[in-house]
Amino acid sequence: MKPKTRMDYVELYAKKLRNEPLLFEQQRMLIDSQIIASRELFRNMFGEGKDFEKKARSYLKARGII
Repeated sequence: MKPKTRMDYVELYAKKLRNEPLLFEQQRMLIDSQIIASRELFRNMFGEGKDFEKKARSYLKARGII
């Protein structure tokens, strides 16, 4: 089957993950490492606790996001 739509690609990927558990494990490891890296990045940028929230809001406000 050659995928034609985006949903076809999603279905094909889901079937691959179901049939090859190693792919799922690799995907999970990738996502976990991205979460850890993001957490560290934001902790380094904004600190921790209430200080984090204050600095993050100031940062987002300065960029016109909030």
